[in-house]
Amino acid sequence: MVGPTRFAGDPEGGRQSPRARVTVSWPAPDGTTRTGEVAVASRPGPPGSRLRIWTDAAGLPVAPPMDGHTARTHALLGGVGSFLVAAAGVEAGRRLVVRRLVRLRHARLDREWAATAPHWGRTGTGG
Repeated sequence: MVGPTRFAGDPEGGRQSPRARVTVSWPAPDGTTRTGEVAVASRPGPPGSRLRIWTDAAGLPVAPPMDGHTARTHALLGGVGSFLVAAAGVEAGRRLVVRRLVRLRHARLDREWAATAPHWGRTGTGG
């Protein structure tokens, strides 16, 4: 036995069906034959019947690849998420620029008021 099966089905798919555990043999990438238990969605056939399993580069059983609908959903969510992150970055940059411009404007108004305030209200007093 290779070890416990890490996945009992497609973790990304919405289909959850009862799983049966069967003992299977399959050729590993190095040419040796491996034997272990895997979970299958369908009823197991008679001993010796063929069964499709998915393996990784090391020859260990893994979950099947995502179906088309799940892959499209992941792509859509990734695209929307990327757009939102980019938009948030642009908005954060815009807010920083506006904040800096407002601070400069207030500083300029403070300087002008400091120069004008001592003479405010003295019109016509001869002073």
